[in-house]
Amino acid sequence: MLEYMKKSLSVVMTGALLAVVIFILAPNISAASETMSKSDAEELMSRGNQYYQDKQYDKAIDAYQQVVNSGYEGVSVYYNLGDAFYREGKLGYAILYYEKALRISPGDDDVIHNLKIANARTIDKIDALPKFFVFQWWEDILALFSVTGWTYASYLFYILLLLSIGFYFFARRPGIQRYSLYLGLVSFVLLVVAASLLTVKLNREANVRSAIVIEQAATVKLSPDPTSNDAFIIHEGLKVRELNQIGDWVEIRLQDGKEGWIQQSDIATI
Repeated sequence: MLEYMKKSLSVVMTGALLAVVIFILAPNISAASETMSKSDAEELMSRGNQYYQDKQYDKAIDAYQQVVNSGYEGVSVYYNLGDAFYREGKLGYAILYYEKALRISPGDDDVIHNLKIANARTIDKIDALPKFFVFQWWEDILALFSVTGWTYASYLFYILLLLSIGFYFFARRPGIQRYSLYLGLVSFVLLVVAASLLTVKLNREANVRSAIVIEQAATVKLSPDPTSNDAFIIHEGLKVRELNQIGDWVEIRLQDGKEGWIQQSDIATI
């Protein structure tokens, strides 16, 4: 019976590890099949960088946006777009692309630094509603990695859990079994935490939409009607949350809880 359990466990571990390897290699295989488009994107990036160095920021923006329009997404192209728009004096678009870069790589120090500089130039200084410290800790941990980062973290802890189970059953020394048990318990807890954070992150990616005001000044209405009373005025670079949409009108919420309706053309979704 024990021998059968060991063989079954071995088969399960082998299959799981193979699945993990395929998951990790899949993006590389996909990227390899798009070598040509990647080469074109790199050429456009190089051209945009040269325009940027020559202080031809409008041409640099055009080159970078061609890269984005071709389907390529990356921290570098969004970061460069943010820098180029900032140099052009288009603060809203600069913050928009810094936010896009930060969404891919939440811990990028260069992006965080430039985003802080850009935000310091915005007109609207809105204080967010205070959060309970436990929720704030949760938000800080959640912001450590992107969806991809939490996915890899979950797989890492999953592999450690499988290895610890394998060592526990196959090791003959009690000391190794004891350490394997401890490692397995820790890996299991970390796996649950990482998987929970990944689930929350995925849910937010799918359901929570944020946007940046790209017009110098935008009037927010009480209802989705141009004849409606004005609720308040917001300015370029402010980050808002999108709630609903009716036609060309988008319902938004500010960080202090204020809500209203704004023309879709006044904002750009991150």
